[in-house]
Amino acid sequence: MPLTPTDAQAFLPKGFAPWVRALDLTISEISATGASLTMPITDDIARMGGIVSGQALAALADTAMVFACFGHMDGFHPVATTNLDTQFLRPGTGDLIRCDAEIVRAGKALIFARATLTALPSDKPVATATATFYVP
Repeated sequence: MPLTPTDAQAFLPKGFAPWVRALDLTISEISATGASLTMPITDDIARMGGIVSGQALAALADTAMVFACFGHMDGFHPVATTNLDTQFLRPGTGDLIRCDAEIVRAGKALIFARATLTALPSDKPVATATATFYVP
């Protein structure tokens, strides 16, 4: 039986560091090909002008791509981020940031993923990211 968003949400507090949990992420979709997460824009992650910090965006992208790996593997198996490249396109403002992550290619030892981060409600892309994960 494939992983569900409810399964993934229940795993988040068990499998991730407190500072990642503090981002208040919601897993809205998870499948064999990807995952979608949202992060509310709060004062805790915003800098001057209400713009989301790059560190929070990168953490969201990495976490979403990890959940995409879990969806691909159909379970919560350890993965290690070996490379994370984030491109910031415009300031992230609004109510939420949605991150849509997808598996690009998966082998036995490495999984390649990419993500697009979109500000809501404007629906404007604010960043993209790519990552490589090692599967021990």
